[in-house]
Amino acid sequence: MTSDDFARARRALMRRDPVLAAIIRRYRHTTLVDAPPGEPFFSLMRAITSQQLSTKAAATIFRRVLDLMGGAASPVALATLADEQLRQAGLSRQKTAYLRDLSAKVLSGELPLDALSDMSDDEVIAAITKVKGLGRWSAEMFLMFRLRRPDVLPVDDLGIVNAIHRAYRLRKKPKPDRIRRIGEVWRPYRTVACWYLWRSLENTPMAKDENESRKKER
Repeated sequence: MTSDDFARARRALMRRDPVLAAIIRRYRHTTLVDAPPGEPFFSLMRAITSQQLSTKAAATIFRRVLDLMGGAASPVALATLADEQLRQAGLSRQKTAYLRDLSAKVLSGELPLDALSDMSDDEVIAAITKVKGLGRWSAEMFLMFRLRRPDVLPVDDLGIVNAIHRAYRLRKKPKPDRIRRIGEVWRPYRTVACWYLWRSLENTPMAKDENESRKKER
């Protein structure tokens, strides 16, 4: 998805959904494609490292692990590190095991990182969720932020749940089926719709719930 694609999606969403249009008008200066996406292995490593941690703590630990690898994330470099080194960097035994599994699956070809961009969304999700510690939510975030796929709707993301509950003035927090129904009008730009729904939570007490979605997935 390019900046032109994003702008086209934004215009389409504003025509179709008056609730979302109001949010987009408020936050239209921000886009998902402002920053370049990270490398695939880097992104998946960070997804595992960040689980159940504050943004600041996750960034500190991830930087320590990167430093141990010479500043660049790679499965080969990770495989050369001892468990004790990773533990001293701040990783739990469980996350260390998850990173080991990620590295092993990439090196064996079971998770073909170079081929992910040519796969369908469902195929990418199936491939990533073979790794211990990476569930559907992590795979959806990879699709949205790394591969920039335009039509992803993470119905279990707490930020999306809270944003829809608030913006559409629902009596109860929406279940996945209702989120899917609301999101039908956004196709094929559900990723862009989610981007603005997340932005609508900024500077509100509910913004913290985006971080809570980074829970342990397995």
